[in-house]
Amino acid sequence: MRHASKLLLLAALLAAAPVLAKSSDRNQPMDISADRTDAQLGDDSVSVLEGNVRIRQGTLEVDAQRAEVHRAAGDTNRIVLTGAPAVLRQVSDAGEPMEANASRIVYMLADETMMLTGNVVITQPRGTLRGETVKYDINTGRLDGGGDGARVQMRILPKSAPAN
Repeated sequence: MRHASKLLLLAALLAAAPVLAKSSDRNQPMDISADRTDAQLGDDSVSVLEGNVRIRQGTLEVDAQRAEVHRAAGDTNRIVLTGAPAVLRQVSDAGEPMEANASRIVYMLADETMMLTGNVVITQPRGTLRGETVKYDINTGRLDGGGDGARVQMRILPKSAPAN
């Protein structure tokens, strides 16, 4: 019975998985604003933005109190967002909106993963996922939540009735 419960949870997580990134967003200019910055524009650096941080790139909208942009060998490889909460909104290639809220969002660009921690709420048209720790694989859409002693809560909405 316990194995069946785990399979049901896995199936539900996959059904509720948001498609986070709109592929064309990466080719758009990125606009960043904040109350304060301590930045280095070198190839190996960490730039810190603080206070009312806003990042916009295509359909991507990020609002946070603090953002750290880590660069290695000239490429951005990690972005750390913190806030009360940090908020990330984006529209998928399929046109579905998604919003993720968490105390901390760490985006690892090399392996296309995000680690969301602290009062995580991910909302999209097919449902909502809540927990304390959620890892999201952007390439596969796989969500890995829980395992931290806190419960994961989900709401999966039924498909809309077809238009007649």
